[in-house]
Amino acid sequence: MGDETLKEEVPVIAPLKAIDHVTITKAAGWWVAVVLSEVKEKKQIGIYLWQKKKDGKWHRKQKFTVHNPVKWKAIQEAVEKFIPQLKPISA
Repeated sequence: MGDETLKEEVPVIAPLKAIDHVTITKAAGWWVAVVLSEVKEKKQIGIYLWQKKKDGKWHRKQKFTVHNPVKWKAIQEAVEKFIPQLKPISA
């Protein structure tokens, strides 16, 4: 999405340290991103949903974290099971 060299820092809170991220969507006051972060020398992947409040700051609404490849594989298989049931978005 856009020029990745100009990407805004994600608003994660200490002790988390964002290493990298990919924005999925950012529009109408909502921001969804996948974030690679580190806490206590352990890496994790988080899927975040932030909402921009009237104060102009992003506030976390939801977070889902993956800590290991085994957990991710189970999640991936479960999601892929239901993908064929989704209605395609027409371009």
